[in-house]
Amino acid sequence: MIRDDEVVLHKDSFMELEQEKEEDEREEEEEQGRLTTFPDEVLENVLKFVTGHKDRNAVSVVCKAWYKAEGWNREAVFIGNCYAVSPDILTRRFPRLKSMTLKGKPRFADFSLVPPNWGAFFHPWMPVIVESYPWLEALRLKRMTVSDESLFMISQLLPNFRALNLVNCDGFSTEGIAAITSHCRYLQELDLQECLVDDRGGEWLSYFPESCNTLVTLNFSCLESDVNFECLEKLVSRCRSLKKLNLNKGVTLEQLLRLLVKAPQLTDLGTGTYSQMQNWSQYVELRTALSNCKDLRHLSGFWMVEPIFIPLIYPLAQNLLSLNLSYATIRATEFAKLIQRCPKLETLWVLDSVEDRGLQTVGETCKNLVELRVFPTDHGGQGSVTEAGLVAVSQGCPNLSSVLYFCKQCTNQAIETVATNCPMLTRFRLCIITPRQRDYITGETMDEGFGAIVKNCKNLSRLAVSGWLSDRAFEYIGHYAKKLETLSVAFAGESDAAMQHVLSGCPRLRKLEIRDSPFGDSALLAGLHQYESMRFLWMSACRVSLAGCGWLAGAMPRLNVEVIREQGDAEGGEGGEKGGGELVMDCSEPVEKLYAYRTLAGCRSDAPSWVITL
Repeated sequence: MIRDDEVVLHKDSFMELEQEKEEDEREEEEEQGRLTTFPDEVLENVLKFVTGHKDRNAVSVVCKAWYKAEGWNREAVFIGNCYAVSPDILTRRFPRLKSMTLKGKPRFADFSLVPPNWGAFFHPWMPVIVESYPWLEALRLKRMTVSDESLFMISQLLPNFRALNLVNCDGFSTEGIAAITSHCRYLQELDLQECLVDDRGGEWLSYFPESCNTLVTLNFSCLESDVNFECLEKLVSRCRSLKKLNLNKGVTLEQLLRLLVKAPQLTDLGTGTYSQMQNWSQYVELRTALSNCKDLRHLSGFWMVEPIFIPLIYPLAQNLLSLNLSYATIRATEFAKLIQRCPKLETLWVLDSVEDRGLQTVGETCKNLVELRVFPTDHGGQGSVTEAGLVAVSQGCPNLSSVLYFCKQCTNQAIETVATNCPMLTRFRLCIITPRQRDYITGETMDEGFGAIVKNCKNLSRLAVSGWLSDRAFEYIGHYAKKLETLSVAFAGESDAAMQHVLSGCPRLRKLEIRDSPFGDSALLAGLHQYESMRFLWMSACRVSLAGCGWLAGAMPRLNVEVIREQGDAEGGEGGEKGGGELVMDCSEPVEKLYAYRTLAGCRSDAPSWVITL
C-alpha cells in the first residue's frame, strides 16, 4: 500500500517535471525568437525567393516557426513516391500549393520488371486535390496510372489549371486529353512524354477553343494516330507565345513546313516523320523556314529519317544546345557531317548507329558537351559502338558531367581514361550489353574501371554498373562514393559483402536498384541504419528470402516492405484487389521482387492480391 507522504512526494516530483518542461518550452520559444527576429509576413516574403526543393526542406528544419512559415508559404511540391505520403498529410502540411510533381512506379517499370496493375493510381488523389487546392495550376506526373475520369475532373473542377506534364504514364485516352483541351481555358503546357495512350484518333486537337492563344508548350510525340492538321495549324497560328512544339510521326515534312512558317519563334522543335517530300521547291522552302527559326536551340524527333533531308537542319546547327536523335537511325557519315556544325552543343542523345567514328567527331567538335546518351539500335543485338567512342568523347569534352552509354564491349583502361578526362562527372551509367562480361582484352573483372570512376569523380551522385564485377568494385564504391545518391546494379557482385560495403559507406544513398545479383538476407539487413533516409530499395531475381523481408519489416516500421509475385503465381490475382499477405509462401524461398520504401501513410490500400505487404 502507498502511504500518503509517498503520494505527496510523487505529486511534488511530478510538479517539478512539469515545471522543467515549461522552462524547456520557454527556452525553445526564446531560441525561436532569436532565430526569427522579424514578423511572419516578412519571413514568408523572404521564403518566396527560396525555390529549390532541397533548399526549402533545409529551411523547414531550422525551427518550428520556420517550419510553419515554409509550409504555409510553399506553392510547389515534389513527391518522389506517391505512397510516401497520403493526400491528407500533404494538404495539412502545405495548404497553398499551386504546383505538384508526383512520381509513381519504380524506375524498373521502364524495363517491364513491374507487373501491370501494380499500383501508382493517380485518381485517389483527385478528390483531395479538388477540395483542398481548387486553385491548382500545374500537375507533373511520372510513371503514374492516370484515368480519363481524373482528367475530366481536372478540366471541370480546377478553373485556373495551366500545365499538364505526363511522363511514362498510362491508363488514359485521347478523350481525357480532349477534356483538358476543351475546358482549361488558361492552358499553357500540354506535355505528353513516352506515355502509353489509348489513341482514339487525332480529333482531340479540334477541342481547343478558338479563343485559345496561351500555349507555350505542346508535346504529343507519343501519340500514334494522324492528327487533325487543320486544327493544329490554326492553333499554332494563334499561339504567338508557343516555344516548344514536339510533333508525332503522323506529321509530314510538308506539314512541318506550314507550321514553321506560322511559328518562327520556336526554341524547341520535335519534328514528325522526317522523309518523303514531293518536290524540290518544298525542300528549299523548308530549309528557308528552318533558317528563319533564329531562336531554335533544342531539336528532336526525326522519325524514319532519310539521309537526304538531314542537310535541311545545317543552318540551325551552329546555335543548337541540345540534339535528340534517339529515334533516328543515322549512319556515321551523315551524323559526322551534321555534328561538325554543332560547336555549341551541350546535350546529345543518339543511337549507336552513329558508331565510334561518329562519336569521335563529337569529341573533336562539341567542346561544351555536358550530357551524352547513346542508346542501342537493336536491344537484342550486340550494339555498334565500343569503348573507343566513349573515350574519344571524354578526350574532347572536359565538361562532360552526365553519361548513359550502351556498348558491346569495354575495358578497364577505357573507363579509367574517362574518369581521368572527366572528373566533373556526376552521373555515369555504363551498360555493357552482354551481362557479366569481363575486360575483353585482359580478361580481368571490371572492378578497376568503376573504381577509377568513384575515386576521380568526387561529385558522383548517380552510378549504374555492368560487366563482371567482384566484391572489390563495391568496396571501392563504399569507400570513395560519399556523395552517391542512386546506384543501379545488374548481374554483378559475388557475395553479400558487396552490398554491405555500399550500405555502410555511402551516407547519401537514396535509391538502390538491384537485379539478377547474388545478394541475400545479410545484404538486405545490412542497411537497417539507412533505409529510413532512403527513398526506396528494389531487388529482383536475387537471393532474398521471405523470412529476411519479414525481419526487415519488423525492424523498420516506417517502411512498406512489398513482396511482388508474378500475377500467374497468385490465384485470382487481378489488378486492384487488396493485398493482405494471404498467399502461402515458404519463408526460405527466394522472393521474386522486393520493393521497400519509406512512408508516413502506412500500408497502401490498393495493392493487388499478388503483392504482399509485410
